[in-house]
Amino acid sequence: MEFHKNSLTLLTLLTIFPLQVQAAATIVNDIGMAFREIPAGEFTMGSTDLDEIIIEQPDGKAAMVRDETPAHRVVFKQPFYLGITEVTQGQWQAVMGKDKQRGPDSHWSRKDWQQLPVVGVTWHDTQDFIERLNGSDAKYRYRLPTEAEWEYAARAGHSGMRPWPVEEMPEFAWYIENSGDIIQPVAKRKANAWGLHDLYGNVWEWTGDWYAPDYYANTPTVSPRGPGEGTKKVRRGGSFHCQVHLVRPGYRAADTPDTRYSVIGFRVVAEPRQK
Repeated sequence: MEFHKNSLTLLTLLTIFPLQVQAAATIVNDIGMAFREIPAGEFTMGSTDLDEIIIEQPDGKAAMVRDETPAHRVVFKQPFYLGITEVTQGQWQAVMGKDKQRGPDSHWSRKDWQQLPVVGVTWHDTQDFIERLNGSDAKYRYRLPTEAEWEYAARAGHSGMRPWPVEEMPEFAWYIENSGDIIQPVAKRKANAWGLHDLYGNVWEWTGDWYAPDYYANTPTVSPRGPGEGTKKVRRGGSFHCQVHLVRPGYRAADTPDTRYSVIGFRVVAEPRQK
């Protein structure tokens, strides 16, 4: 498959990620998508500080966050590679072509269009992108992260509501208080402890999992992959349009796989193919 010349080039990527690309724990594919190695390990998935979370909710309703309980231990026996940023419009066009553009036309007419996260993608659209990418890359196989992988990477070894005090949120995330209520180029906020950008805010991110509000009560300990079936797919992370209470690692949201919003994008996992 022929990639388009105006994709996000490796030279551009080196400018955006000078330190991460040089690190041994980062891989870059042929169209400039960079992936950070997320170490094997374990963490507590879900929320233990519900009183604090409920206070932060505008309406103070406990029911809004009950699906984050019970907090439970999750183990990853193998590392995995997760995209350093969400999939950008440049990367989307490189794989899907100009006739498959998604999201508002205004995003594509901006000077920085290549570095904007692609949005307006349904969950099914992400699968089309992944299928094409898998068909063109002999080195890696791609997929959406699981809900557990996403939260593990977002927490990056930290527990609690967020890895940093809420007062430092503008340094790490684009949300309604600092975004101007418009989408922002990737990697303009600080990376988290594992070198990942924009897991918090900018755009919501689809995961591979079906949603069930009571799933945490019956979650496998090792590399859980969500319920076997459902009607909605999980999205995580919040967006540039969100208030602060939605932008934290434990918050769960979900939509039907055909949902298309201008605040939903995605990032992918890369798995080296067996030789």
